[in-house]
Amino acid sequence: MEIDKAIRESDDKRLKTKYNNAIYVIKRALALYSIEEVAFSFNGGKDSTVLLHLLRAGYFLHRVEQSCSNGVQIDFPIRTIYFESTSVFPEINTFTYDTSKTYGLQMDIIRTDFKSGLEALLKSKPIRAIFLGVRIGDPTAVGQEQFSPSSPGWPPFMRVNPILDWSYRDVWAFLLTCTVQYCSLYDQGYTSIGSIYDTVPNALLSISSTSSKEKFKPAYLLPDGRLERAGRVKKNSPLDGTRSPAVNNGLDSVNSHKNRMFTASVIGVGDEILFGTVEDQLGPLLCKKLHSIGWMTSRSTVVRNDIDSVAEEVDRCKSVSDLVFLYGGVGPLHSDVTSAGVAKAFGVRLAPDEEFEEFLRHLIGDHCTGDRNEMAQLPEGITELLHHEKLPVPLIKCCNVIVLSATNATELEKQWDCLIELTGSDGFLVTIESYSSKRLTTNLTDVETAQPLSKLCLEFPDLYIGCFRRSRQGPLVISFEGKDPSRVQAGVEALCKKFNAGAFSEVN
Repeated sequence: MEIDKAIRESDDKRLKTKYNNAIYVIKRALALYSIEEVAFSFNGGKDSTVLLHLLRAGYFLHRVEQSCSNGVQIDFPIRTIYFESTSVFPEINTFTYDTSKTYGLQMDIIRTDFKSGLEALLKSKPIRAIFLGVRIGDPTAVGQEQFSPSSPGWPPFMRVNPILDWSYRDVWAFLLTCTVQYCSLYDQGYTSIGSIYDTVPNALLSISSTSSKEKFKPAYLLPDGRLERAGRVKKNSPLDGTRSPAVNNGLDSVNSHKNRMFTASVIGVGDEILFGTVEDQLGPLLCKKLHSIGWMTSRSTVVRNDIDSVAEEVDRCKSVSDLVFLYGGVGPLHSDVTSAGVAKAFGVRLAPDEEFEEFLRHLIGDHCTGDRNEMAQLPEGITELLHHEKLPVPLIKCCNVIVLSATNATELEKQWDCLIELTGSDGFLVTIESYSSKRLTTNLTDVETAQPLSKLCLEFPDLYIGCFRRSRQGPLVISFEGKDPSRVQAGVEALCKKFNAGAFSEVN
């Protein structure tokens, strides 16, 4: 079988792993359902083209294992579903029908909407499972597994997703290694094909040209698979002349930051801190860093290396703080549960991130085993990678949660500086008016100062007034913190007036 032979002869270890896993899913489905009970949804795109040839190979190998084949190519008997639409590209239609003829596909062509057509088909045929070319990152992939029952409100069938964990790179590695035909649009710069109304060539593949017609490199040359859907945009209608509204770039919001209080939560993950084995240096340093840019740390905690403990704390903090910072519990060990905890807090699952995996591959080489690398599993659909040239791997941001991989103060200093450079001007970690502070010391007793300080807090509700002693016998230190230096100075003077002259000394 030419597909299986091409993969076996390939030097791409990652592709072989992906292929073997997909073939296992296919053979498992063919063992669970009869050939009359399975179908294949084909749309002419690159993903379903990959799936077509995986199904051909999987069915062949399934029959060989049943001793029903002597190694000769077998006809492809799996029913194929094609939803034909007036909004599809003509090239897609042409490729689909040519492919059907080449491989003798038993095509069921549906010209109604997807749901109605599927309901009618399942009523007339004994189909119980449908092979789909869904990959993680697709809008419909959230929450799906390799075997997933159809969603509520849809006709009942089993969704079988053999290439769910395949990346953009994996898809093209397969198509090029197996030298199979694919739709010609992919050679014209299209990287993800929808309808004629929402799909254009990917601008990242544009070639500089002196001619009036813009030219594009083929899809397999796209350097970053995360930008696969960059060509999915709404085309403006030439009839109505409308334009999409401008997107606010954030510059107009700078002034709104001036008078706003930003709060952050800091969460450390580590049994070793709670057991007293090591001293936590990162939590206090993060609080100091946040204070230096005008942010208030509203909560700082340390939780155990336990998924539920992390999830509960993240869930508690993400709804009350502008940003949540996590450190500890990041890595491939059994105790590294931070990513899983974040995923659970947001109600999503962990999924392989193609770009992050490539960074890890460059960092640790062959020790990174692709889909088996736990460090490349990130919360699905909510993860953004923050790149900086000084960092070997990007920082991880999940909505308003930032996961830091620092293990000591030096690493945290470096990651913090990079984060400020990336986001401090008009981003989510905006630097706002810093705190003004003053400290006074006194030899007065706590009893003597308690009532006047309580009244002072009522007089200056915009200031933080705190007290502490470095030792029980040492002087009482009173700190004033606020955004308005004049108010801080007024608070200091008001306190001094409540006591005899010389009762307080100012500390630099």
